[in-house]
Formats: sequence, C-alpha cells, structure tokens
Amino acid sequence: MKAYDLVIIGTGMGGGTLAYALRDSGRKILLLERGDYLPSEPENWDPQAVFARTRYKPKEQWFDDSGRPFSPGVHYFVGGNTKVYGAALPRFRKEDFAALEHVGGVSPAWPWTYEEFEPYYCRAEQMLFVHGEPGTDPTEPPRSAPFPFPAVPHEPYIEDLRTRLERQGLHPFFLPLGIDLRQEGKCIRCKTCDGFPCKVNAKADADISCVRPALASDNVELMTRALVRRLITDPSGKRVSEVEIERDGESRRISADTFVVACGAVNSAALLLRSASSLHPNGLANSSGLVGRHYMVHNNTALMAVDPFRINPTTFQKTMAVNDFYFRGEEGYRFPLGNLQLLGKLQAGMLTANQRWVPKPILREFAGRSVDWWIMSEDLPDPENRIFLGPGGRIEVRFRSNNVSAHERLIKAAGRMLRRAGFPIVLTQRMGIETNSHQCGTAGFGTDPAKSVLDPFCRSHDVTNLLVVDSAFFPSSAAVNPALTIAAQALRVADHLLGCRPATVTKVPEAETADQK
Repeated sequence: MKAYDLVIIGTGMGGGTLAYALRDSGRKILLLERGDYLPSEPENWDPQAVFARTRYKPKEQWFDDSGRPFSPGVHYFVGGNTKVYGAALPRFRKEDFAALEHVGGVSPAWPWTYEEFEPYYCRAEQMLFVHGEPGTDPTEPPRSAPFPFPAVPHEPYIEDLRTRLERQGLHPFFLPLGIDLRQEGKCIRCKTCDGFPCKVNAKADADISCVRPALASDNVELMTRALVRRLITDPSGKRVSEVEIERDGESRRISADTFVVACGAVNSAALLLRSASSLHPNGLANSSGLVGRHYMVHNNTALMAVDPFRINPTTFQKTMAVNDFYFRGEEGYRFPLGNLQLLGKLQAGMLTANQRWVPKPILREFAGRSVDWWIMSEDLPDPENRIFLGPGGRIEVRFRSNNVSAHERLIKAAGRMLRRAGFPIVLTQRMGIETNSHQCGTAGFGTDPAKSVLDPFCRSHDVTNLLVVDSAFFPSSAAVNPALTIAAQALRVADHLLGCRPATVTKVPEAETADQK
C-alpha cells in the first residue's frame, strides 16, 4: 500500500490552496475528490440547464429538523463550490476579527487579529488574481500592499447607478473580483459568471488557481471519484492512520502521516461524525461536543430593483458593493446590518427556477429592466444550529435564523436606497436552508479545547495529525463572502506546517488596467 506524507480530502478553496502552497515542499501529497472535473460544454452557460435543471448539483438530499428533504447548494467537482461561485473575494473587516456586538447577540473574536492575518490576505489575492481598488470602501481595513490588479470597471448603466448612490451620500465601491482580466487574460466579461461554471477557465476558482498548478509538481497527485467514508485512528486514538474511501464501487484504505479534511463545513463535520469509534464514540475530534455545532450560512436575500421605463443593457453586472450599513444602520441605529453587492445579471431562465408560476415573457421583461443585488447580514454562532447524522448516515441540518431584525432593516435600507436611485419597483426573496454556499462554523478554531474543535492553526485539539482547513473553522461568519478568508488561512496553515515565519509580501505583480481588455 502506497503511503503519503499528506492526504487532503477535498479540492475546494481550503484543500486546493493548501495543496498549492505545499506543492514544492517535497512532501508526497494526495488530493482526494469525491467528484470529477466539471466538463466544459455548452450547458455551462445555459441558464435553464444550470438553474432550472440543476445540471451540476448532485442528486443528493439533506434533511431539515422536521424531516423535510431539500437539495443543498453544493457541487462535487475538482474545485468544489468555487466552480460556480461569483468570484467575489473581499477581506473580512478588521472589526470582524474582534468581538462585535449585534442586535441579536455578540459575534465572537477570532484567535488571530486582522494584523496577523493581513499578509496572508495579500498572498491569497495574488494567487487568485484579485482585481480591486482601495480607498473607496468606508469600512476597508488597512492594507500592506495594493490590489494585484485594477478594479473591474463598471458598464455605463452601473456607472450611472454609482453616481445616483453617491448623490445620497453613500460610498459605493468596486467589488474585489477574481476574474482573469490580466494581460492576455481569458475573461470575456460575459453574462454567465455568477452561479455558472466558467467555460473559458477565466474564474479564479480553486481548480484553476490552485489544484492545476499544484498538479504540475511531481509531489502532488489527485484521485477523483473518491468518496471518503471515514477516518481510522491508530490504537491510541491520538493519530489518524488511514482513510477509507469508496471508488468505482470498491472500498480501499490509504495511509499517510497527516490528514487534512476540507470537504466544506457540512460535509467535513459529517465525515468527523461518521468516523466515530470506541475511542471516539461521539465522532472524531469531538471531545468538546462541538463538531457540527455553530453552523452558519448568512442571512441572505436576493433583490431586484426594476425601472419599468429603462432597459438595463449591462452584461457583466457584478462590479459594485455598498458597505455604508455594514457597522450601523440609518438614523443612528448603532448595530451592524451587513453588505450589499451586485449579483451577476439575472436572466429569465435563472428566475424560472424559483418563480415557476410566473409566465416566462413577464420574467424576461422584469429581468431586462432590473438591477440585481445580494443582501447579506451576519448570522451568529448558535450551538443549536448544527449538523447531525440521521438514519443511514444521512445529513440532517437543524437551523433557525438569528439576528434577523438586522437583516430586515438592511432589506428596508436597500429598498429605500434603490427607490431614491430611480427604481420604483423593488422585489425581494429571502433565501432558505438550501442556500448554503457560505456555510461555515461546524468545527470552530480557538485556544481552549473545551470551547473549540481546532487550534488556531486548524489542527484538532484531540488528534495530533488531523487538520480541518475549510470554512468549518470559522468562529463567526462576518457579513462578506468567505472564500478569500478560507484561502488566506490555508496559506497560513501551510506556513505553519513548513515551519515558516509569518508571511510577508515581497512583490506585487505589475498591474495593467482592466480597460485594456
């Protein structure tokens, strides 16, 4: 049996980044992915195929606490969920790393400060060719280096909207994006980016930016279609000795010195719970009883602002965000509300997935006259929001939204903002339990083994050669997209495994203007 120095389970932003960072370390690394490469095909850019027929989602069901099945928003491919993400790559705010009071409770502090984490944000931005512009976001944390590449410019309709928002005293800014607008870059700024696979490989997903470069090293191997059933410890119970996988209908075991779980917050927790044994009766790495608890997914609402008298001709819409309500509301409201960011341009084929009762011509007319937003507020870690294993090992999710009044205030603030900007019709749709693209928190990290599953470098307090390097480690969710923070922590974990000093940024790639495209 072939042994490895390191087995990484999952090829999303956490696992992919770790493999990338360790590719030249001399370690023999095996990446395990339950899916395969996402095919490049015409359906990649077909709204009906992607949204209505859910072509790229697994035929899998999870269950809520009432036993109702639902189809989770997960994707099992090399690159994980990043294959269809919108490539928004903001940093957490400096204040997000400290205890922060919300109307619904307190968001806990991280074991790292922003200042300790910041160099890894810079490295992650370089790895993911992030385009942005500093200085316009009123909540922006300090930076030790500029963005690697200039911001993606607004198309005229969005530039006009930016002006209308600024007239209200707001501070719209360029949303940091990981799309390939570098010199000779592949991005064509199409209408099928946010929520779609990228047919031209121009999105900074974990497959393109991390896994494929890692596989260029002779030290890194990838095994696809490998579903990990459980982790097996040695007789002491202090170390994992093998991983049991199922591949092409056959079961086998693989040994290694170190094991990294990076399956996504829900599936990582489920794997640890499935790995229960007589030495770990409540699940592996679960002496604290916290594996699967503190599940968070953000409070999310999609918003369409419609001007019946104006066509929105924008193709690539996802270029702007507003953080004026991130730490406080309007009229002296002192609690944080959250983030507003543009979505990729909604199309009728995308809308029919959730509005099947509305005739397609009407949806087409609305989509042609709308500007589309994602409203995101922090949800707080609650130990009763958790992941279980049910009958037959099925995944069960117990989740009740919290901090909801802040989110409702943010929805109202967004509506007022857009009506003042000239959109008399504002339609909203709250996202439910199946919208879990920002899942996090099921194996939180910290310094106290009684209050956390992992140490600050994502190593299990209980099992010395086991790490969890995906959003499961988050002790709080903040109110921005998690991908860049996952990547930054994976880079920090890699440095720790290598015995390196904290990262510093020595060079930023020469930037060209996005207008050169």
